[in-house]
Amino acid sequence: MGRAGGSQVRKPLVLAVAAVLLGSCNLIPERTLTACADPNNLPFSNKAEQGFENKLAQMIASDLHAKLDYVWWAQRRGYVRNTLNERKCDFWPGIASNVEMLATTRPYYRSTYVFVSRASENLNGLTLDDARLKKLKIGVELVGDDASNTPPAHALSSRGIISNVRGYMLYGDYAKPNPPAEIVRAVERGDVDVALVWGPLAGYFAAQSPVPLRLEPVTPWMADMQWPMQFDISVGVQKDDQKLLKEIDQLLARRSGEIHKLLVAYHVPLVQTPG
Repeated sequence: MGRAGGSQVRKPLVLAVAAVLLGSCNLIPERTLTACADPNNLPFSNKAEQGFENKLAQMIASDLHAKLDYVWWAQRRGYVRNTLNERKCDFWPGIASNVEMLATTRPYYRSTYVFVSRASENLNGLTLDDARLKKLKIGVELVGDDASNTPPAHALSSRGIISNVRGYMLYGDYAKPNPPAEIVRAVERGDVDVALVWGPLAGYFAAQSPVPLRLEPVTPWMADMQWPMQFDISVGVQKDDQKLLKEIDQLLARRSGEIHKLLVAYHVPLVQTPG
């Protein structure tokens, strides 16, 4: 009787200890990955997580069994310094490949600057060396001082096309939704005849335009042998985070088909690497 009674006492005790141990396993912190992203910059990202970079960040976190957090920061000068390099976030879903201040994954897309014009204006077939550009009102994206402006701005300037060019700041007025899209809206309104715009931005907002717009890649793709109009885009991580770099690299290869469909859904103009 004594032994049987002791066994009956020990069994609930063992079960209780097991329950505590199992409970403690559930207290292990879930992995968290923090993306740095612009809160007001469709089609790339916004705080409502509607951009394709948001969707890619969600894919990365889900695939790596991690909770996704964000550090929201307007993509102005000092963006990398104040986010990834300050270790406030783990990755940036959309950075030009091979940027030296970050470690970058394999490219997950390549896009191009495009000429955006109203379809009714019959401005098809434009190139940077087209004589028509000297007579048209042209919009270009500007970053700031001349030394850091966009490739199309430099290419036009080198051709003496200056007086008929109007600049649209990439930073824009953050009190308004998606301020970089103002250059596409300027084409819609007829403020300019044609604009040279980074492809993903142009493709997304042209698809929503109430005015039919024409998009054509800017050529030559390498202007004056120094101003590229096409760029490979990767995911950037902190330079010393080779583990995360490898994990995301493998994911980009494994889920390339889904990523391609995502980009097409957002009307991103995709191009092949020249040659």
